[in-house]
Amino acid sequence: MSCTVLFNKPYGVICQFSPDGAHPTLKDYINIPNVYAAGRLDTDSEGLLILTDDGDLQHRLAHPHHKLAKTYWVQVEGIPDAAALQTLERGVDLGDFISLPAKVRRIAEPTGLWPRTPPIRSRVNIPTAWLSLSIKEGKNRQVRRMTAKVGYPTLRLIRSQIGLFSIEGLEPGAFRHSTAEEISAFNQKPVNQP
Repeated sequence: MSCTVLFNKPYGVICQFSPDGAHPTLKDYINIPNVYAAGRLDTDSEGLLILTDDGDLQHRLAHPHHKLAKTYWVQVEGIPDAAALQTLERGVDLGDFISLPAKVRRIAEPTGLWPRTPPIRSRVNIPTAWLSLSIKEGKNRQVRRMTAKVGYPTLRLIRSQIGLFSIEGLEPGAFRHSTAEEISAFNQKPVNQP
C-alpha cells in the first residue's frame, strides 16, 4: 500500500531530506522512509507540500504536463487595483515566458493564519493585502515574479492547496497521511481541473 503525506512546510525549511548546513530540512519534520516530495516549494515560502512513495502519483502531482491547479495565499505590498488583477488573470509577461491565465481574487487574511518567524517586513505608510491566486504552472519563483511585475511585491507566500489536497487543519511543521477517500477522489477527477 502506498504512502502519501500532506505537510505544512514552515518558512525557512528546504525541500530536501539531505542536510545543507544552512536550513532545516524535511528530515527534521518527517521520519518516513522512501517518500519524496511531489514538486517543490521555495525555502522562503510556506504551506502544502505533498510527499509520496507512489511514483505514478508523484508524476501526476508534479509534472507540468498535467497542469494541476495550485492555490496560494499571497500577502502583497500595497492594495492591488483592478488592472493588476486582470493582468494576473490574463497572464503576465515575465520575460522568459508568459504565465498561463490565473484565477485571482482579493481575500481577507486567512482565518487561523499562524505568525511567520521571522515576521514579514512592515512599513507604517504602506498597506498590505491578501490574494488567493491559483495557477497551473510552477516555474521558479513564479508567483513572486507575477505579483512584482504588476507592481505589488509578494511579502508572504503560502501554498494552501494542490488539486484536491489542502493544508486545512495542519499547523506549520505538522503532517498527516492522506485518506483513502482523498486519493480515490484525486484518481477519479481529471487532473487538470481545479
